[in-house]
Amino acid sequence: MKILIVNGPNLNLLGKREPHIYGSRTFQSYFDELQAKYTGHTLRHVQSNCEGGIIDALHEAAYGSADECRADAVILNAGAYTHYSVAIADAIAAIAPLPVIEVHISNVHAREEFRRHSVTAPVCLGTIAGFGLDSYRLAIEALLDNQ
Repeated sequence: MKILIVNGPNLNLLGKREPHIYGSRTFQSYFDELQAKYTGHTLRHVQSNCEGGIIDALHEAAYGSADECRADAVILNAGAYTHYSVAIADAIAAIAPLPVIEVHISNVHAREEFRRHSVTAPVCLGTIAGFGLDSYRLAIEALLDNQ
């Protein structure tokens, strides 16, 4: 299975940004571990601080002309865009039936009120939140179990 992980704004700062919430590990070190664990599958990740970059990555996953850009599924941590980006929600709907799982490192329901609402969740296969970086592994397992 080819799985694309798309990380949104500020996730390039994992390991530095608010370690009491997001941990002290970089995403790249965790991603290397995921690649070592899932050697029978192709994992790729992109990160963008821009809404358009996330939308482009979603479009490429479904309709890209380069084989290495296309994916069988997407794991999306849209960061703050989760809570208000109708454009990203529309992009997820536009690439259906390609499965997209929304992930969050922190438990968004235990944080500020605005983080408790997701405009992207209704067009995703499911949501995993609150398990730290392990939320990504749980999403991979869910995708593999449901392929």
